[in-house]
Amino acid sequence: MLTGEEAMEIRVLLRQGMSIRSIARTLGMSRNTVRKYARESGEPGYGPRQATGSKLDAFKGYLAERVQAALPHSLPATVLLREVKEMGYAGGITILREFMTSLRPQLEPEPLIRFETAPGEQMQVDYCCLRPGKHRLSAFVAVLGYCRAAFVRFVSDERLETLLDCHEQAFAFFGGVPRKVLYDNMKTVVIERDGYGPGLHRFQPQFKDFAEHHGFQPRLCRPYRAKTKGKVERFNHYLKHSFAYPLTTRLKQAGLVLDVATANAEVGIWLRDVANLRTHGTTGEAPAELLKQERPFLMTPSPWKAQAKPQTFCLSQESNRPLQRSLEVYERFSRPVQPEARQ
Repeated sequence: MLTGEEAMEIRVLLRQGMSIRSIARTLGMSRNTVRKYARESGEPGYGPRQATGSKLDAFKGYLAERVQAALPHSLPATVLLREVKEMGYAGGITILREFMTSLRPQLEPEPLIRFETAPGEQMQVDYCCLRPGKHRLSAFVAVLGYCRAAFVRFVSDERLETLLDCHEQAFAFFGGVPRKVLYDNMKTVVIERDGYGPGLHRFQPQFKDFAEHHGFQPRLCRPYRAKTKGKVERFNHYLKHSFAYPLTTRLKQAGLVLDVATANAEVGIWLRDVANLRTHGTTGEAPAELLKQERPFLMTPSPWKAQAKPQTFCLSQESNRPLQRSLEVYERFSRPVQPEARQ
């Protein structure tokens, strides 16, 4: 047993921040003895740790502003990780996700039933509306069922001519035509569901000619069951949160409004470098790689005689005049501010 003076000396050295190992060596006693008296006296076994800063600290203000600007929508951590890495962030996604959790609640994804199709069998088509009303901004979205490769074209209207033109661009992008294309009950596709009997729909005549020309069968989702085309529905969500909302909010912070020309210029890069190169959560492979396997099963496209009217521009919400902004203007305002020194 130690004397009262020795026990007091242990407590004093612990308060000074000395470790148990150092105290035992200094006083010539075992570490277990020092640890025992430290425990009985309520003193910590080790000195206080020095507080260290997080690699994310310099970027937390920027992240908080991005999250606030995107409300009521949410931005994925993967998108914000790309942005702060361009600004010099050298950390990983884990601490970024932890910080994002403190800024907004995490929502559980809705469970979905998945249906797989053979190569060249099916393409799912939908419009994803980003800005309704007079100055509409929509995205035509097509996803191949087997490989999950996606094509996106932004438009300012959803007329029949626009729909057919977007189909032709999608076929050219994928390198062929699938045997079946799945739609919801859009008016430019079907005039009357079950018009000639159960499952025998009355299709819009020009659309029907277009489908016959290219050799694909149009199929309709069941009423009120849009998630029958779940692959394109899920991609719409991905498009909004990983591309559209980040781009729109960046422009908004710079006092600009997203237009058709800018959206199409940027989405082409995003499809090539991000969306079709990512490892898909269901297939476990990149859509661009699986497209190479699916392409030989697609039918050869042929030019359609009826040409769609060209898309020119989209009007700003704040003005009735067309947006004449060049991509250089967008790039100047959308590029993240570089910090003085990279970590």
